[in-house]
Amino acid sequence: MTRDDATALIRRYLDAFNAKDFDAMLACLSDDVIHDVNQGGREIGKEKFRWFNAKMSRHYDEELGDIAIMVDDGGNRAAAEFTVRGSYLATDEGLPEATGQRYSLPAGIFFEIDDGLISRVSTSYNLNDWIAQVKAG
Repeated sequence: MTRDDATALIRRYLDAFNAKDFDAMLACLSDDVIHDVNQGGREIGKEKFRWFNAKMSRHYDEELGDIAIMVDDGGNRAAAEFTVRGSYLATDEGLPEATGQRYSLPAGIFFEIDDGLISRVSTSYNLNDWIAQVKAG
């Protein structure tokens, strides 16, 4: 995969996220995709990723902005840095109570790409920053 192809794949994935088109997101992923949840565990497989997205959409309404995509020369690894702007819709287990609080924070995702599909998604953001914003909101 070329750098341009990899960039286009990551852009499709992020655009699908912003469109809340979870089927289009899943179409960018390998069947055995590795998903490293921010400050959480590791899940493997498209079906687990589908369930994660369903859970997240119940609790959060988010959009990614200020997106910068970086790809290595071989098109095998990529990263995207962005600003997450969202609303906390319903209380998520172990987190503060949701009352529709708005938040905005920097975040990033690291990707591995194999055979034209994303094979790893590792998300990173500052959970303490998010909690502080939600508590203040």
